[in-house]
Amino acid sequence: MSALTPLAVSPAADRLATARSTGTIDRVHLEVVAHRGASAHRAEHTLAAYELAIADGADGLECDVRLTKDGHLVCVHDRLLDRTSDGTGPVSARTLDELAELDFASWSGAEPEIGVLSLDALLALLADHDRPVRLFVETKHPIRYGGQVERELVRLLGRYGKASPLSLDTAGVVVMSFSSAAMRRVKRLAPAVPTVLLTAGPPRKLPPWADILGPGIRKLRADPGFVARAAARGRPTYCWTVNEPEDVRLCAELGVRYLATDSPSTTRSLLAGPGSTTVAKPK
Repeated sequence: MSALTPLAVSPAADRLATARSTGTIDRVHLEVVAHRGASAHRAEHTLAAYELAIADGADGLECDVRLTKDGHLVCVHDRLLDRTSDGTGPVSARTLDELAELDFASWSGAEPEIGVLSLDALLALLADHDRPVRLFVETKHPIRYGGQVERELVRLLGRYGKASPLSLDTAGVVVMSFSSAAMRRVKRLAPAVPTVLLTAGPPRKLPPWADILGPGIRKLRADPGFVARAAARGRPTYCWTVNEPEDVRLCAELGVRYLATDSPSTTRSLLAGPGSTTVAKPK
């Protein structure tokens, strides 16, 4: 394993300085990923948020998953239900049937949306869609069920034919976590499924079970050479959560491969100008 030590010269930093001095942007193709769906416009992790993200041309969708008391994976970010539903207490203390009775949208000012969104339902939505949309699944840790979340996730991916992609480019699902141990479990259970090691700062080590590095946008603002150093070690970059226009442009300038944003429509409009190849045009 190798540490992400600084390179002698940072090509990314040089490109950024040149772009800002000349007014040009060195754009590369990147995928716009809808963070918790189009969560700037619909309640996060709801079917409405993901349907809008697809309609807005997102290349990928991002979701967080937790296990229910009876072993189902559901799309909820927080450990507790209090912020994003009319329920209270830990997600892990409720069964899927109990979560099906809660409202997961009214907290945001939207119309009620009764019932938690399961990962099964989100995978079914993508399977029924006529345009390929990649799904980025973040497993949350620490949790009371430990590695059971990754085992259930890989089992579910197998049911949808997503556990053995031929390559990163053809993978329909990418698995992510801040837990290096969780990504190691995924690689042991499904070696071909791409993984992202999420990080708020520079990782001390670059484990072989991390295919992609996932820095936060604050990290890239402070260290724009990170993307080039990761690429030199064969790792593309997934950056979260990018909403400000200047940050969107920074990611494009540096060569970020996957950009997570709360508003895919706004982000696409910033990137997909006339003749641009920065993002794929919606079909």
